[in-house]
Amino acid sequence: MHALTRLAALTAATCLTIAGLAAPSGADPSAPQPARADTWVRTPGPFTGYGFDVCAAPDQATMDAWRTSSPFAAVGIYTGGTNRLCEQPNLTADWVRTQVAAGWHLMPIHVGPQAACTTYESVMASDRPTAEAQGRLEAAAAVSSVQALAIGTGSTIYYDLEDYDITDQACRQAALSFLSGWTQQLHAQGYRSGVYSNIAAAITSLDLANNVSRGSYAMPDDIWFAWGNGVADTEASTWVATSEWDDHERAHQYLLDVEQTYGGVTQTIDLNWVDVGGGSTAPKDTKGCRGVQVDQRKYPSLRPGSRSKHVEALQCLLREQHFGKPATSGRYDDRTARAVRKAQRKLGLRVTGKVTRKTWTALHARGTQPLLKVGSTGEPVRRLQRALTATLGKAVRIDGVMSVRTRAAVSRFQQREHLAPTGNVDIVTWERLASGG
Repeated sequence: MHALTRLAALTAATCLTIAGLAAPSGADPSAPQPARADTWVRTPGPFTGYGFDVCAAPDQATMDAWRTSSPFAAVGIYTGGTNRLCEQPNLTADWVRTQVAAGWHLMPIHVGPQAACTTYESVMASDRPTAEAQGRLEAAAAVSSVQALAIGTGSTIYYDLEDYDITDQACRQAALSFLSGWTQQLHAQGYRSGVYSNIAAAITSLDLANNVSRGSYAMPDDIWFAWGNGVADTEASTWVATSEWDDHERAHQYLLDVEQTYGGVTQTIDLNWVDVGGGSTAPKDTKGCRGVQVDQRKYPSLRPGSRSKHVEALQCLLREQHFGKPATSGRYDDRTARAVRKAQRKLGLRVTGKVTRKTWTALHARGTQPLLKVGSTGEPVRRLQRALTATLGKAVRIDGVMSVRTRAAVSRFQQREHLAPTGNVDIVTWERLASGG
C-alpha cells in the first residue's frame, strides 16, 4: 500500500450513530450519500487469481486495456478514509458497476487512524475501550463510503493498518481492540471484515491473539498481508500459525511499486495473489450424454471402424452440437462418419470423415467465446481445457477453473500460433481454437 497522509485527530466524542455509541448533533451535508440499494453490487466475491492495487482508481480506458491484456482480474481500490492518499476523480458508483459487470473483482480499502505507537501525526487511542469505539466509527464511515459507490452488503471491506511495533503490548492490544470494533460493526451492518497489513505487524498480531487468547477479540473474515517475497501464493510460512484464514480467506501482496504495461498503458502498482470468497470453483458439469465421459487425457485420431471410449466422447459431442444423432455406442459406424463430415463442413475443416486433432479441437472450442483469465470458471473453461488437450497433444487438467497451469497451456498454444502469449483467452485465441488450431 501507499504512505498515509495527515489525519484529523479522532476521539470517541466524534462518533457517528453506530451500535453502542451516541449520535453527534447535526449531520455533515458533504458526507457521501448511498447509491440506490437496488443497484448495489457485491464484491470481491469468489476468486482465486492475480490482482493489483493502485493509489487512484484508473480511468475506464486503462481498465479496459488491462482487462483484456493483463493477468489481473482483481483490483484494490481506496474507497474512503480521511487519510486516503490520492484524489479519486474516477471512483464513482457507475465506475464500480461498470468494472464488476466487466468481470473485475473489487477489493475496497479503507484507510483510517494508525497504531498508537507509530510516528503518524494522527493515531488511534492507546487504551482499549476508546480504540474499539474508534474502530466501530471507522467501520460505519467505511460503510457510508462504499454504499455511495454502490458496494452493497455481503461485500468485504479491508482496513489498511500500516506497520507498527507489536512488541509494545499496550499499542498492540489497542490496535487489536480497534480492529475488533471494526469487525463487529461491519458485521452488524451486513458487511464482511478484512484487514490489510504488513505480515509482521497486524497479521502476526491477529494470529497470535487468536492462538493464545481466542475470543478476546473479533477476528476479521479475511487477511491481506504485505510480504514482498515475490511469490504469488497465500502461504504465510510461520507468520500465521492458526487455521483461522485457511478457507480461501487470504490475499498476499507479493511485489510492491512495480511498473507494469499492458495494452499500451503503464501503471505503477502492487501485485497480489488473491484467494477469497471460497475461491474460484466451477459448478458441477451437468452437460453431456448420460454415462459418457467427454473429459479425456488425450483425444486420439479416429476413423470408421474404431471402437473406444474416445468414440463415445466424439458421438456425445456430435449429438450435443446437432451434427447428427449417432448412438453413443463407442463404435465408429456410418452414422457417426456422416455426422463427422457434416461437422467438418460447418467448422470449415477438410471434409474427410476421419477425426484428427483439428476436428477434436474445433468441436471442443465451439460455443460462446468469453474473455478467460486466471480465476475464470464454468463451462467455457471446460471447453477450453478440452480443446487445449486436443490441440497440444498433452493432458490439461479439465476442471472448469482457469488456473495458472491452464494459463501456461494457453500461452504455449498462442506461441505456436504466433499470437501474443498473454495467457488470456480473447476472441482471437478462441477463433484460432475454433478453426482447429
